[in-house]
Amino acid sequence: MMYKNSDRSREAFKASRAGFSLIELMIVIVILGLLASLVVPNIMGKGEEAKQKLVCVQMKNIAETLKMFKLDNGIYPTTEEGLESLTANPDASKYPFYSKSGYFEDEKMPLDSWRNGFVYINKDGRFDLVSMGADRKEGGKEEYADIRFSECKF
Repeated sequence: MMYKNSDRSREAFKASRAGFSLIELMIVIVILGLLASLVVPNIMGKGEEAKQKLVCVQMKNIAETLKMFKLDNGIYPTTEEGLESLTANPDASKYPFYSKSGYFEDEKMPLDSWRNGFVYINKDGRFDLVSMGADRKEGGKEEYADIRFSECKF
């Protein structure tokens, strides 16, 4: 009989300890809040930084495609012909060795991280690519600054 009473008291003790007390929950919430206050400031803004780096990688791919265009045709497309010249031959007489399938597999120009087209500039046989950045306008500072291929660091 004594054995049964001790089983009941154990079960009663386990039942009373089955959940967390309000104080235990509050301590956990405070600890999580402190951890969040230390971690969140370090990861804020990393999304925009990642988008800017991705734009440089995309520009590098377009630059390699432009180099293929030049290898086939002897010159880069003009500013007026633009990057569209990589998807369709702008002038068959000027570019007789243009790749039959174009220079992009799906014949679509890639967009920057903010879903805008890149600006192509050909000046004296040298080219540059520009993304208008997060504000989609020329100019800007910090995360809204234009991103130029010539300024990307690889």
